Amino acid sequence: MARENGKQKTARDMILSMGVIILVAGFVYLFIPHDDSPPDVKAVDYRVELLTARRAASYPVAAPEGLSDAWKATSVRFRGDQFDAWHLGFHDPEGEYVAVEQSTQRRPVFLDEATQGARETDRTQEIDGKTWTRYEGGRYDALVLEGTEDSTTVVTGTASFAQLTKMAEALQTK
Repeated sequence: MARENGKQKTARDMILSMGVIILVAGFVYLFIPHDDSPPDVKAVDYRVELLTARRAASYPVAAPEGLSDAWKATSVRFRGDQFDAWHLGFHDPEGEYVAVEQSTQRRPVFLDEATQGARETDRTQEIDGKTWTRYEGGRYDALVLEGTEDSTTVVTGTASFAQLTKMAEALQTK
């Protein structure tokens, strides 16, 4: 009999402990403030890096002009020692990510990295007289500029093709 009473006591203690844990967790959830709003996106100024990249790169470096203030640049880098790789990332007005990627790296390798494994489709579109091929993927979609030999230009990200097109339309090289 004593043995059975010990098992009942252990089970009861476990249930009481779980109840206390649930009460504490509920208290923490209700009374400790938590912010569910999306974090503010911190914009970066990319002018200096753009000028540096345009001087150093072996191809015409592209950057957008004329986009609204709702487009916020969030990341920029130029790596001359890594195939003249140019990256300019944006947070678009819809809260999605859009990036301009350029490089002299072998096209298949660069496209796989820049588009995060997106695959070429049969669809192309004309933007400012240039042909761009659509790539679709699980994480990123992309537009890839055709007709360039020494470098590859990609507009990629989580944004819709409409937003990717807006970025491609805004690209200027100087």
